[in-house]
Amino acid sequence: MSASLQAAVAADTYEAAVPPPASASELLSKDGVTPQLAWQLFSSGKAVLVDVRTAEERAFVGYVPDSIHVAWATGTSLTRNPRFVRELEAKTGKDKTILLLCRSGKRSALAAEAAQKAGFTQVFNVLEGFEGELDEQQHRGGSDGWRYHQLPWVQA
Repeated sequence: MSASLQAAVAADTYEAAVPPPASASELLSKDGVTPQLAWQLFSSGKAVLVDVRTAEERAFVGYVPDSIHVAWATGTSLTRNPRFVRELEAKTGKDKTILLLCRSGKRSALAAEAAQKAGFTQVFNVLEGFEGELDEQQHRGGSDGWRYHQLPWVQA
């Protein structure tokens, strides 16, 4: 975990509905942050939350209020957005702590990697994503994800 993010987490007062992380492994790693920690950082103003899903996903599935939208890929074929890094920088700058959220945490991991290569130093994937992984019945949201953890979101 970066020193600046450690300081942000250490200084945070946690809401009763979202308990503090139980261990260091629940905090930030190079692999990403848990949805609960992402919400703590975002809601306290210590991080910017960027939704990298398509506009259609946000409209039909829902989104986190006040999150910024920069699509990693577009359309039904999920064509990679060649302007992603430029759009991200234009909307957030490179000096903020940026948390990237997608459906399951896979596209946002790729987006975080691309942003890091472009010089963003405090950009991280939100693990589990908005909807979580598919379960054995091919459904999402039953065991993980932003919505599963009952974090704030709205339907368009």
